[in-house]
Amino acid sequence: MEIITSKATVNKLIADAVPAHSIGLNNFVAAIQSSVLHKKIRFPLLEHAADTIFKTLPDKEHIPFLDKTIALHELGGNVLAGKILQNRLPQYFNQSIDKAVEYIVAGNQWYVCDIIGERVLGYALLTSPKSTLPVLQNFAAHPDKWIVRSIGVAGHYAVKKGLQKQYVDALFQLLLSLAGTTDFHTKKGIGWAAKTCAKFHPEIIEQYRDKIDAGTTRQWFRTKVKIGLGRTDKYAKRHTG
Repeated sequence: MEIITSKATVNKLIADAVPAHSIGLNNFVAAIQSSVLHKKIRFPLLEHAADTIFKTLPDKEHIPFLDKTIALHELGGNVLAGKILQNRLPQYFNQSIDKAVEYIVAGNQWYVCDIIGERVLGYALLTSPKSTLPVLQNFAAHPDKWIVRSIGVAGHYAVKKGLQKQYVDALFQLLLSLAGTTDFHTKKGIGWAAKTCAKFHPEIIEQYRDKIDAGTTRQWFRTKVKIGLGRTDKYAKRHTG
């Protein structure tokens, strides 16, 4: 498999695929699959490819392009979808969230949930927390385990990237409400975010110590919080010299 290592090469691959668009969107999708998705490209370069495609295609073709790309079930297609939907969030917030949910459910794999969840739901939480927290709260009762897992995926990303404390507090309360789950994949996602909250905001953990230690909270959740707290000192030492 050919390995692509530069933005310049990615730009050329997409430029070479553009003429296929004049024949139809299906041809452009096939050209992108052949020239980009069938190459070995690291995620940051795939995100650059997504930005370039976002600028290349007319607005009305973004979603049709993503629908067709996701249907190919290529790993890199999830990165393209996540980044293009992220770019559309400011203008099409609800549609971008709905499409992320649709693609995560259709993918039915942990890596699809994590790739798209971070780039769409996590970014939305970081940049528009007032609008996104109610969405994530609704996800808690979603019948699909991947959408419940995505709460943790989004939370981990946003907290790591600097989500404001007041919203971390609200997020942690949501995570606590899911601390009784027994599904393996849900536990992984929710625990991931709980660990990150503990690492960056140990003071919030202490606020909810009684609930964390309550019988309704399962041991796996307590363990993730404990691991996160254990990393707080290491993080502080690295950033204080």
